[in-house]
This record gives sequence, structure tokens and C-alpha cells, in this order.
Amino acid sequence: MYYVYIVKCADNTLYTGIATALERRIEEHNASPKGAKYTRVRRPVELVYTEEYPDRSTASKREYEIKKKMTREEKLLLIAKNR
Repeated sequence: MYYVYIVKCADNTLYTGIATALERRIEEHNASPKGAKYTRVRRPVELVYTEEYPDRSTASKREYEIKKKMTREEKLLLIAKNR
């Protein structure tokens, strides 16, 4: 199982990523040098949105859609609809 996720950083920015072990990945963002360069300087991060996919290809395509094609406002609406 693959997860596409959005975290809210301490500076109120959003970061979108992909992971197979979601809890471990969030912990890496918050406490490990393995966290994304973007989030390492914006800790702590809070998980605000997830989607599940059966394979990496589908998850990667969705990550790209969210990360590169959606505006911040569209991402916030996506998060709000799923709370």
C-alpha cells in the first residue's frame, strides 16, 4: 500500500509526499535527518491529509497532481472536505 499525504509545517506551509509506512515517514519529517529537506527546517509537521493507493505508479501520479497542479487554496479545500 502506498500513501499520498499532505503535512502542515510549523510555518503554515503545506508539503505533499508519498510513503509506504506513513507513521514512520511523519516521524522522519519531525525528528530524523531522513526527513525532506523542505520539512527539516519547518518542524514540527502535522499530518492533515492522506489517500491510499495500491501501487507506486498510481500514487506518484496523484502526488504530482497535488504537488504541482493544485494551488494552495485547492489543497486546503481538499483537506477541509476530508476532515
